[in-house]
Amino acid sequence: MMEYQVSARKYRPMSFASVVGQEALTTTLKNAIKSGKLAHAFLFCGPRGVGKTTCARIFAKTINCENPSADGEACGECESCKAFAEQRSYNIFELDAASNNSVENIKQLMEQTRIPPQVGRYKVFIIDEVHMLSTQAFNAFLKTLEEPPSYVIFILATTEKNKLLPTILSRCQIYDFDRMTVPNTVNHLKMVAEREGYTYEEEALEVIAEKADGGMRDALSIFDQAASFCQGDITLEKVVKDLNLLDIENYFQIVDLALQNKCAETMVLLNRMLSDGMDGGNIVSGLAEHIRNVMMSKDAQTIPLLETSKRYAQRYQEQAQKCSAMFLYKALQILTRCDLNYRQSSNKRLLVELTLIEVAQITQPADSSDGAPRLGRRLKSLFKNITPKQPKPAEQVAGAVTSSQNAEQTAQQGSGVTVSATNAGTAVSENKHHDMAKTATGMPKMKLGALGGTFSSLTKKDNVQAANVETKVIDNGKAKVFNNDELALQWMAMCNRMAQKREYIGLATSMRNLEPHITDFPNVEIVVTNSILLDQLKQIHTRIWATLAKELANSEINISYRLAENTELKKILTPPELFAKFKSQLPSFNFLVKELGLELM
Repeated sequence: MMEYQVSARKYRPMSFASVVGQEALTTTLKNAIKSGKLAHAFLFCGPRGVGKTTCARIFAKTINCENPSADGEACGECESCKAFAEQRSYNIFELDAASNNSVENIKQLMEQTRIPPQVGRYKVFIIDEVHMLSTQAFNAFLKTLEEPPSYVIFILATTEKNKLLPTILSRCQIYDFDRMTVPNTVNHLKMVAEREGYTYEEEALEVIAEKADGGMRDALSIFDQAASFCQGDITLEKVVKDLNLLDIENYFQIVDLALQNKCAETMVLLNRMLSDGMDGGNIVSGLAEHIRNVMMSKDAQTIPLLETSKRYAQRYQEQAQKCSAMFLYKALQILTRCDLNYRQSSNKRLLVELTLIEVAQITQPADSSDGAPRLGRRLKSLFKNITPKQPKPAEQVAGAVTSSQNAEQTAQQGSGVTVSATNAGTAVSENKHHDMAKTATGMPKMKLGALGGTFSSLTKKDNVQAANVETKVIDNGKAKVFNNDELALQWMAMCNRMAQKREYIGLATSMRNLEPHITDFPNVEIVVTNSILLDQLKQIHTRIWATLAKELANSEINISYRLAENTELKKILTPPELFAKFKSQLPSFNFLVKELGLELM
C-alpha cells in the first residue's frame, strides 16, 4: 500500500507556470532570471497558504538550473534540478525562524554563507516566518543581509510584514502575494479532483473555496477532509454536513423574511438551524457576510468585490433589488454589535434571537397597518425607553468676572471671610428642572439621571485663567428661585461628578459631608469643618459658583465659606453609635431589628 500524501504536498507547484493566482509576481521573477538581474535579498509577504515558500523554492531551483528554458523555467533534468527534487541539494538552505530565532542560530547561518557552492551558481537561504526573529537576531543579520557574498541570495518569507524592522525592509526587494480568488481556487480543485478520480459538484467546490478564505493550502486541506467524508463523490449537501456549514439558502431566506417583518417565521428558521448543530456566532457572522455581499451587489462598480460563484452572484443581485440601502446598513450595524457581544453574553441564544428580531423590524412601521397598537412598538424603541437617560455633562459656566476681581476674591482667606463670585451683568440660561419627589419622611428623592455626567477640568492653577476659559452664560433675562432641597440636590450631583475622576475622589467625599444652605436668598453659606478643606474650596470656588449658577439657573447666587464654630462641630459617630441612633430615632428600623434579629457585626 502506497504511503498517503495530502493534496497540499502532492500537488505542490514545481514550476512558476503551475503556481496559482500569482501571475504578475511569477512573471517578474522569471524576467529577472532571464535577464540575470537578481537582487541579493527578496521578501515574500502575504497571507498564509498563498505560495510564498513554494515560490521561494522554485526560484532557488531555477537560478541554479544548468539548462533553463527560454521562458525562465527550470529544465528539471540537470543534476542541480534532480538534487533539488530529491531534497539533497546543498545549495538551498531553509530556516524556520519560528523555532530558530536566536542570535546563535543566525550566526550559524552566517558561517554557512562563507562557503561558496560546489554545484550551481548560487547559495539560497530561505528564512520562513522571518518576523519571529528576535531583535538581537535581526541586528546580527543586518550587515550580512546588506552586503552578502556575490553567490548568496536571501529569500525571507513572512505573513506579518508590519513586524519587520524598517532596516530589514530597506535591504530587500518586496513581493506582495495576493489572496486566492474563489474562481482560481475552484479551478485548481477541479484539477486535483480529476487527477484523483473524484466526482464533484461545482457548488461543493465553491463552498470549499469560500471556506478557505483565500488560502490554497487551506482549500486543499478542506478538500481532503470532504473527499474522505464523501467517499470520492463530493456533493454540496455532503460538504455542508461534513464541514458543519450553514447552507447559504438559509441566509437568503432570513433576509426575505426580514424584509416582510416576519419575526415568528425567522425564529422558527433559527431554531431549525440551531437544532442542526449550527453555532449561533457562526450564524450571525455568516449573515453579516451575506448582507455585505448583497450590499456589494447593489452597485455595478462593487459587484467585482463579491467572492462567490457566478450562480450566487446572480442571486445576490436579485435580492439586492429588494433591499434598500438603509436596511442593509442598519442590519450590518446590528449584526456587528451582536458579533462583538456574543462571547461575553451569558445567554447566547437569546442574544441571537433578539438580534434577528431587531433586523426583522428595521422596515417595520411604529404602528401596525390596521391601526392597532403594537406590543411596545419596535424592539429598539423599547430598549431606548427602558435605558435610563444619562444627562449631558454639565456645561461649566462663569460670569463675566474680571481678572482683577477674581484675583482679589481668591486672595481673601480666614474664618468667616466671604468668597463670592458674582456679577450682576451675567445671567444663566434657565435649565430644565430636575424632578423631585418627596418620600414618606419628607426627604427629597433624586432621579438617577441627575447624578450623571462628568466633572471635567475642575481645577486650574490660576482662577483668573479659569474665568477666561469658562463658557459664557446666555442671558435670557430670568433668574430662577430655588430652595434648600434643590440646592442640596445640585451640590450632591456636582460632588458625584467630581468623584468620577480619580484625583478628585477625596475632595468629593469631603464635600458630600457639607450642607450648603440659603441664608438670605440668593446668598448661600457653606460651613466647613477644617481649614484645609476651606483652602481647597477657595481654590475652586469659581468653578463651584459656575456649576451651581448653571444648574440652578440663577447667576445672582452668592457663595460664601466659613469655618465652623466649636458649637457647630458635630461628633463623628462610630458604627455602633449610628446603629443605636437609628434604633432610637427610626421606629421602622427598630421594628426590623427586632423582627429579623439583626445585630451589628
